[in-house]
Amino acid sequence: MARGHQKFQSQQKNAKKQAEIKKSKGHDQKTAAKAALVYTCTVCRTQMPDPKTFKQHFESKHPKSPMPPELVNVEV
Repeated sequence: MARGHQKFQSQQKNAKKQAEIKKSKGHDQKTAAKAALVYTCTVCRTQMPDPKTFKQHFESKHPKSPMPPELVNVEV
């Protein structure tokens, strides 16, 4: 078991190593969220994660526009 100065040095070394690992990962949450937004509205270019949400959005925001063919068979 390290004590005193040796313990302090190993803690600093570990903190530096952890900071480098965290920095190398980048914006993990942000990229994952962006990748989950698969469907894009053809009218307003808003992105949505699934077809059900996309259809709800389209029906409420663009009622006068014709429904895209990929949303015709989707159940809400």
